[in-house]
Amino acid sequence: MRKWSPLIAVCLGTFLLLVDVLIVVVALPAISDDFRADYADLQWVVDGYALSLAALVLGAGSLADRFGRRRLYLIGIGVFALSSLLCAAAPDEQALIAARILQGLGGAAMFACTAALLNFTYHGRDRGVAFGIWGAVNGLAAAAGPLVGGLLTEHLGWRWVFLVNLPVCVVAVWFTVRGVSESRAPRGGRLDLSGTIGFTVAAAAVTYGLIRAGEAGWGDGTALTAFAAGLAALVLFLVAEARSDHPMLDLALFRRTPFTVLIVAAFLTQAAAFGSLPFITVWLQQVLGNGPVDAGLYGALPMAAASLVVGAGAGRLLQRIAPRWTVGLGLLLIAAGNLLQARIGADSTGTVLIPGLIVAGLGVGSVLPANASALLAEVPRERSGMAGGALNTFRQLGLALGVAVFGTVFTDRVAQAHGSPAGFADGLDAILRIASATALAAGVLVLVLLRKHATPHATPQVAAPDPAQAAAPAPAPEGAAPPVRR
Repeated sequence: MRKWSPLIAVCLGTFLLLVDVLIVVVALPAISDDFRADYADLQWVVDGYALSLAALVLGAGSLADRFGRRRLYLIGIGVFALSSLLCAAAPDEQALIAARILQGLGGAAMFACTAALLNFTYHGRDRGVAFGIWGAVNGLAAAAGPLVGGLLTEHLGWRWVFLVNLPVCVVAVWFTVRGVSESRAPRGGRLDLSGTIGFTVAAAAVTYGLIRAGEAGWGDGTALTAFAAGLAALVLFLVAEARSDHPMLDLALFRRTPFTVLIVAAFLTQAAAFGSLPFITVWLQQVLGNGPVDAGLYGALPMAAASLVVGAGAGRLLQRIAPRWTVGLGLLLIAAGNLLQARIGADSTGTVLIPGLIVAGLGVGSVLPANASALLAEVPRERSGMAGGALNTFRQLGLALGVAVFGTVFTDRVAQAHGSPAGFADGLDAILRIASATALAAGVLVLVLLRKHATPHATPQVAAPDPAQAAAPAPAPEGAAPPVRR
């Protein structure tokens, strides 16, 4: 059991921070009734957490490399637990939103360490199993958020959506202290303060602009201002990183085709697989009249179950196959699953979603662990925290972009139909087709561009002194899986 204590600790933290992205979606009506607040205002209960998480996770990865991943992971759990308690005790919506932003900070500290902790702890066949289960938990958490939120809200009240985090945090701390060893970059250097600030401002501004545009339209002045500020901060960040001798994100990594392709794939996967879930939940509850629990069962459980089966049951096998196939074909499954769901009519019931959610879940269970493992194999192991932070940042930004774009399309279709059931069905059909096209494009990108470049992710690299050496995989550690064929 001690051998798997680090995996349990990482999976518990991963499940908590990811499930809290969408867990409150089905609880918003109850929160609105309690606080007598406008539903649109309470959208920031969801968005404030996503904004904080996306903006801070890359900076947290840099801190983890410097000060210790185990240490930062424990600090993150502590902040997450405290903020969850503050959320549950919030007297009004402003206090709840502030606590959610703090919760995102704790989640960012945890998220930046998860993949790096696994990368340093497990090797060979164990590494395949660990990343497979961790990837399944990623998919399970993102898809199960509405289901867990529905169960708690319907039977215990919305405040339990946050209180349930506390005992899980205690267990996660116990497993972390018991089984996780400390790791950090051997040459930490100075903290990249300018890079951290620049990226945080850029990510925060762009994410806010996406959320604002989803609410007020893409021509909204506030949204455009946020985009401009984000672009300016991004330019400053790139300049700072190019000039720094201790960058928190080594831009030279993007010269490697696999790293860039896998980052883009992570970004598009989140948008395609999970960006439609909030709108599916709205349709199931507001149009079909399902309760929070039934909405979670129809809209989340099939994907979560399929993802868990693939990740836990086939994780070791998937790690022995070239990422070109596991990630590329997994994205094609997500595309097919979204297209299967896009058969919604005015008289449809929730069961119409189930076949497509299962197919998409199979793709999610394949893509998430393989993508993370392959990306980490493309960087020096002492920079695992940085790479994990970059991966998780782009995942959350992908989710934010997906929700914003899909929200604009969905709202427009509903408005054209004057709020009729046919308008909701048409809106869902449209966003699911866009999600399908997004996953299809990402899958083709991976299948084409990883053909000659991908490093077998069963054999993570060590630091390479020059690009020629970096292009070849390092010798496999003892017990590692044999090289895979491309």
